Amino acid sequence: MHIVFFTHPPFLGSQSMPRFANMLAEGMQERGHEVEVWTAKPKFYDFKVPAGLKKWMGYIDQYIVFPADVKKRLKEQNSNTLFVFADQALGPWIPLVANRPHVIHCHDFLAQRSANGDIAENPTSASGKKYQAYIRQGYQKGKNFISVSNKTREDLSQFLTTAPRLSEVVYNGLNTAFKPLDVTECREAIGTAIKADLSNGYILHVGGNQWYKNRVGVIHLYNAWRDKYGTNIPLIMIGAKASAKLADQYNASLYKNDIYLLSGKDDLFVRQAYSGAAVFLFPSLAEGFGWPIAEAMAAGCPVITTGEAPMTEVGGDAAYYIPRRPSNGEGATWADGAASTLNKVLNISAVERNAVLEAGYKNIYRFSLKDAIQQIETIYKKVNNQSF
Repeated sequence: MHIVFFTHPPFLGSQSMPRFANMLAEGMQERGHEVEVWTAKPKFYDFKVPAGLKKWMGYIDQYIVFPADVKKRLKEQNSNTLFVFADQALGPWIPLVANRPHVIHCHDFLAQRSANGDIAENPTSASGKKYQAYIRQGYQKGKNFISVSNKTREDLSQFLTTAPRLSEVVYNGLNTAFKPLDVTECREAIGTAIKADLSNGYILHVGGNQWYKNRVGVIHLYNAWRDKYGTNIPLIMIGAKASAKLADQYNASLYKNDIYLLSGKDDLFVRQAYSGAAVFLFPSLAEGFGWPIAEAMAAGCPVITTGEAPMTEVGGDAAYYIPRRPSNGEGATWADGAASTLNKVLNISAVERNAVLEAGYKNIYRFSLKDAIQQIETIYKKVNNQSF
C-alpha cells in the first residue's frame, strides 16, 4: 500500500500525536508499505507578530495554506492511496479526502465533550465551542475509524450523525522499556536525586497539568491519608511544572515537606520511579486511555485509579478502584474514602502484593505493540480494498 499520514504540525508543540504518527509510519514501513507524512508548515506562524496573534497565524497555515497545498498534491496520488489521520482533532482536513480510502484514529473526545457542556470541571469558552464544532464537522465526514478504547468508540458514536462504515478498537502498544527493576536500587536512585530517604517506599503520581489528571486531587487525597493514618510515606509527583492551582495546594499542605513536585525527568528516571513506588496513585477525572496505568503495572507497581472507563478498561481486574472525585464540592468525603483504599494497598502482605503484581503483568499482555501494528495493518488493508 501507499499510505499518507496526516499529523499535527510540529510548530504547535504537541509531542504525543507526532510520536504516534511516527510509530504508525515506521510500523507500516517495516511491513513493506510506502509511507509519506503530511502536515502544515509554519509559513505565517513564523512571521514576527504579537504573541496574541501567533495562534491565528497558525490557523492560517493549518486551515487555509495547507488545504490548498493538499488539493494540489492529491492530483499526483493514485486512487488506491490510503489516507490516515493520526487524530480526529485533525477534522478540518478530513473532507479533503472523504471520498477516498481513509482511516481516522480517535484518541479521546474530552475537548468535544467539554464544549458540549458534558464535563463540569472543564467549561469551554464561546470561541472554543466554535473551534470544536469546526473539528466535529470535519470528522463527521469520515467513514472509517479506529479508537484506542471502547470508551473512545462510544464517545465517537455520540458525535457522528450517521453510522460509520467501519469503527474498530485497537489498543495502543505499550513501550517495552517498562519492566520491573530492582526495587531497592530504584528507591536509592530516586532518593539520591531528590535528597530523601525512600527506603520505606513512596506514593507516585505521573501526569501533566491537564484538568482531567486531577493533580490537585492527588494532594488532597494524600493530605486526607496523612490526617487519618499518621504515616509519613512521601508523595512524588512527576510531570509538567506545577500549575498555579497545584502550587497553591502544595503550599497549603501540612505535609509539603514530604511532597516532591518533579518535572523535566528523563525516561529512565520515570521507569525507576514506577518500579520503586509502593503504589501508583492515578485518580484521573477522565482519560483518553490512561497509559500510566499500564506502565506502572509493567514496572511492577500496584495501581489505584478511578473506577470509570477507560481507566477500568486499562486496569482490568489488576487495579484497585476508587470513585471519581465529585465536582459538587464533596471533595473531603471523596478524599476520606479514597484514603482508606490507599492505606489498604500500602499495607497488603508480601504474598498479596506479589499476587497483585502478577495480575498486573498478565493484564498488560493485552497491550502489545506488535499486535497493535498487526491489527491496524489489517484494518488499513480492509479499508483500502473497499470500493468507494
